[in-house]
Amino acid sequence: MRILAVDYGHKRIGLALSDETGTLARPLMVVSHVSRIVNAATVAERAAAHNVTKVIVGVSYDEDGQLNTSGRSAARFAEALRLQTDLPVLLWDETLTTQDARIARMAAGAIRRRRSGHLDDVAASILLQDYLDSQTK
Repeated sequence: MRILAVDYGHKRIGLALSDETGTLARPLMVVSHVSRIVNAATVAERAAAHNVTKVIVGVSYDEDGQLNTSGRSAARFAEALRLQTDLPVLLWDETLTTQDARIARMAAGAIRRRRSGHLDDVAASILLQDYLDSQTK
């Protein structure tokens, strides 16, 4: 049971993939943003290529528990993705995953120069691992 996670951003889209047992997440790739429809088709193709059974799309919320601007954008992307695939597409809270990815890179001992760069796929793997962990409780 492989699961694909999506960290949807305005410039880049991070993808992460679970192992076949659905217990461990790993970064997969970063896709440059083109348009919502093209992005959805690209993610649907990646999902098919890796034989996933479910796609998780990260959304973020404001202090009142409502989708913020980025969260609404990600939710619209999830709707576009649902039109491109028959797989279940679920929304999952991604609050602070990019910050967690940056902290993880620092904890791994990356020097400052290597800490910069795209964290989208790492953020997607943190999002996916959070989802996977919640399913085993």
